[in-house]
Amino acid sequence: MSTQNLPLTGVKVLDLSTLLPGPLATLMLAEAGADVVKLERPGRGDEMRTYEPKFGEASANYAVLNRGKSAYAVDFKDPAQRDRVLELAAEADVVMEQFRPGVADRLGLGYGAMKSINPRIVYCSITGYGPTGDRASRAGHDLNYLAESGLLGVVTDNNGSPTLPVSVLADIAAGTYPAVVNILLALRQAERSGEGNHIQVSMAHNVQVLGYGYFATHQASGQWPRPGAEQLTGGSPRYRIYPTADRRNIACAALEQKFWDRLVSLVGLDAKFHDDAGQEQAVIAALESVFAAKPASYWRDVLDGEDVCTVVVATWDEAVAAGLVDIDGPDRVVQPGDPSRSFSTMASPIDPALRRTGKSVPYPTLAPLPDVSPWS
Repeated sequence: MSTQNLPLTGVKVLDLSTLLPGPLATLMLAEAGADVVKLERPGRGDEMRTYEPKFGEASANYAVLNRGKSAYAVDFKDPAQRDRVLELAAEADVVMEQFRPGVADRLGLGYGAMKSINPRIVYCSITGYGPTGDRASRAGHDLNYLAESGLLGVVTDNNGSPTLPVSVLADIAAGTYPAVVNILLALRQAERSGEGNHIQVSMAHNVQVLGYGYFATHQASGQWPRPGAEQLTGGSPRYRIYPTADRRNIACAALEQKFWDRLVSLVGLDAKFHDDAGQEQAVIAALESVFAAKPASYWRDVLDGEDVCTVVVATWDEAVAAGLVDIDGPDRVVQPGDPSRSFSTMASPIDPALRRTGKSVPYPTLAPLPDVSPWS
């Protein structure tokens, strides 16, 4: 499939967002063919341009999130430059913004101002806590949204304390992805009705999707999950992390009986612990002893090729070698009949040759906004 035939070819996106949730969303639109114009503050631009590590003068994080876009410097507080932004909005199909609630309106760049000149505009606002309420104007980051939603406390360490999540879950799962899905739905609606929409994405509220099982449990029993004590949070021997003799780890997810039966047989667990019902802590202790007796390489040989949903926790190098992390990724374009590719694989964020030399990275340089349309 050529880039001319990607599903969002011809769609114009005006990106006023910074850092991660909005830029990742517009990257996904760009990878599906959209033409993204990113507007940043004059001088240093998006804060992520300053992030480490760098390739030469380029921020690798910024490069990953903003490849394939055009970037221009705009002072949103300058009336003349604001009016220039409105001219671009008149041409755009989608606008992405990530200001605190009310800021875009005060700048004259809110949904009302843009809708008045472009009724078909799909305007997406990503905020931490939504457009209204006591927390609406509060500053926050991913960890704050997870903490206040209750999710951060469901998995705890031996001291009963929560641990840092493996990634920025709220930013991506509760910010980026809801934004992309709803933008696509709104574009479809605009095609059919001629009317755009204002999409409000609250990261703190959307993380509840990640806790669907906890809400289901509460609705059925009236009880909330016990920290570190439920089936998927550490209470079951079938779903846990077990240390090995060489300080590596085993990720066990043998929930179904057939996987559990095969696992305990393979690792040689004492038969009295095969039935874990009612003796979960004893079985956990027994499995800890079994896995701790041998190094990770031994367990990889035992577990590979077996249907037990239990694996060695990989290093990044091991994940790359296994083909599960694609850092070279020669082709991000979907090929007909190829189910292994999607429009936003995030593969090959940086050219391998540039990564090896460390000289520079192709990302949008910050240029003055031209008098002519960057989409023309």
